[in-house]
Amino acid sequence: MAKAGYSVRTTSQVALAAATAKTVLAVLAPSTFGADLKKFRLSLDGVTGTAVPVFWELCTLTAATNSTPGTANTNENSNITQNYGRAITAGFTAFSASTSEPTVLAPIDSGFLSPAGGLLVYDFPLGDTPDNDVSKGFAIRLTAAAVVNARAAFWFERC
Repeated sequence: MAKAGYSVRTTSQVALAAATAKTVLAVLAPSTFGADLKKFRLSLDGVTGTAVPVFWELCTLTAATNSTPGTANTNENSNITQNYGRAITAGFTAFSASTSEPTVLAPIDSGFLSPAGGLLVYDFPLGDTPDNDVSKGFAIRLTAAAVVNARAAFWFERC
């Protein structure tokens, strides 16, 4: 199969509430193929250098509940861009700023990031990219000790 690559990003800042986990961005594959995650970006806009770090989690997502774009979250479907490959109707969906956490989220990587202008840029090494089944996807979930805004982006392929 020829490769086709896509990206999606949050269209606006996602406000985090203190001590509350929030899915900042999620992408779901259609029922015809899976998603292969190539890279992700995460940035925070805090200004206090002594602020408690934000806990980030890169998760797989089964989309069992609370995963319909535009329902308890912001629909980002129109923000999915095909970056390379043959132009087809891919069927990926995406959402951001969940007000009700989607299920089932399973962390595959995590860490801490300074909220004071924190930036995480990660490109998976060739051969080490996580992929997911049909109708499933990936999400970035953040938990901050204090109010801060976040932005996120994914780059992914059909698999």
